[in-house]
Amino acid sequence: MPPRQHDSSPLPNGRGRGAWGAAHADELPTVWGVSVSRLSRLLQDVAPEFDAGMRFENINLGFEEATRLIRQRSAIEHCDVVVAAGSNGAYLKSRIEQPVVLVRPSGFDLMQALTRARKLSPRIAVISHETDLPIFGEFQRSFRLKIEQRAFVTEEEARGCVAELVAGGTEVIVGTGLVADLAEQAGVAGVLMYTADSVRQAFEQAIDLSRHLDNAGRLRRPARRAPRSQRYTVSNLVGGSRAMQDLRARVARLGSSDATVLISGSTGAGKELVAQAIHAASPRKAGPLVAVNCGAIAESLFESEMFGYEEGAFTGSRRGGRRGLVEAADGGSLFLDEIGEMPAALQTRLLRVLEERQVMRVGASSAVPVDIRVIAATHCDLGELVAQGRFRQDLYFRINVLRLRVPDLAERSEDIEELLQAMLQRQFNAPVQVRAEALALLRRYPWPGNVRELENIVERLPLALAGTSPYVVDRQVLAECAPELLARAGVKAPAPRADVVEATSRPDRRALLAALARAKGNRAAVAAQFGVSRTTLWRWLRES
Repeated sequence: MPPRQHDSSPLPNGRGRGAWGAAHADELPTVWGVSVSRLSRLLQDVAPEFDAGMRFENINLGFEEATRLIRQRSAIEHCDVVVAAGSNGAYLKSRIEQPVVLVRPSGFDLMQALTRARKLSPRIAVISHETDLPIFGEFQRSFRLKIEQRAFVTEEEARGCVAELVAGGTEVIVGTGLVADLAEQAGVAGVLMYTADSVRQAFEQAIDLSRHLDNAGRLRRPARRAPRSQRYTVSNLVGGSRAMQDLRARVARLGSSDATVLISGSTGAGKELVAQAIHAASPRKAGPLVAVNCGAIAESLFESEMFGYEEGAFTGSRRGGRRGLVEAADGGSLFLDEIGEMPAALQTRLLRVLEERQVMRVGASSAVPVDIRVIAATHCDLGELVAQGRFRQDLYFRINVLRLRVPDLAERSEDIEELLQAMLQRQFNAPVQVRAEALALLRRYPWPGNVRELENIVERLPLALAGTSPYVVDRQVLAECAPELLARAGVKAPAPRADVVEATSRPDRRALLAALARAKGNRAAVAAQFGVSRTTLWRWLRES
């Protein structure tokens, strides 16, 4: 096998060898990947992209064997962060000293996996770890597919789910690495639900987390995990519209108070950015800002994640116990995102914490005092949820002290140009010209996904503009990246360029060489065009 080759050209969005600056090799954090499944290959494929940011080694073991090896090696070697996934990652989190970053599948990952599975057979099932995938139901309804879904916690449960589905006639199973391997062993096709992008996100999180560790591998702040960094301030609330001017003024005023804030707004409007700005404008800005997505944590884990636990509180609990996210926010702010989706059974415990500013760990006999400011956010009408009995009235009154509404992007269309330029500056390493007709198209669109939808479109632009110089965004480019813009305007979108290929399809050698010729040999640009890593592109060229 030939030695690894690396293309040092930066990707259009700034990723690549220089993404974290030129660090000396001795200063790089050490990251161990742990996987016994086909995820190992994906980790090793993506890892070379992060050579400038970390030293990586893959451990091809799992569960107790991996735990034993990590403990043995930790006595003589140093590891900053462990990257794992699924049940294997959950197992390691409570048994090793190093922080564990999980590779988490996104909705796009699931859609790609289901697309690959559908090409093999219409009899498909999805098996996820611990909890159902929120995007799954929406995908099923949109494509009118009948797909079985199961969830597991232990390896034995995963085996049982696979056996049950295979006995029922399922021919393709989408899931974690463990599930995909078990499916193959049972005689059906197994499709991995993770993609290179989800692995990249985990590596970026691992590198960022390593910056918060001291020389002994402990978090510098007394928290179980690294609090969200205060990346945004009032100045990051972009827009010259009257609505944004009023929002910035209110954020500055609310920041000076220590009272609880309830932020409302549609999905994608920027509620978390506003929460970070409030924290940055407060006397607590030197303290941590810990963000909790109340709808993303499995109900079975929510109590221990939020409130922590004592040693021996339950089977598999970590030696010495663990602090929860509420304790991690001590001295700073606790951001409860999508609080309307918090399980009803846990709302009572949260209410007690807010009233008494004390937290009782699972299995503890005494409470721990915490000094926190609470910032909550929701896209729901909490008053309506209270009327329906789905949200506690006393908790609603407790968090509904200071109120702030984030306007929809459609309410401030005059801010789109300024927002777009700010996003393009972050995404590209070169100037980008936006034609007037493209800007007019963006301003007419109603933006049901708000600022997040605009960010998604900007993230697609490197694929459409790869190999071009200078970068120009016109109506044709937007039609390729976001045909919904024209569809909403009642205009038929033109066919996409032949050289823009979906990431799930592998082009032949002729198409690869043609793309390289158009990009004048820039492999980074070609990899971005095909939606793969430069390592994968190099492997395609070698194998074709």
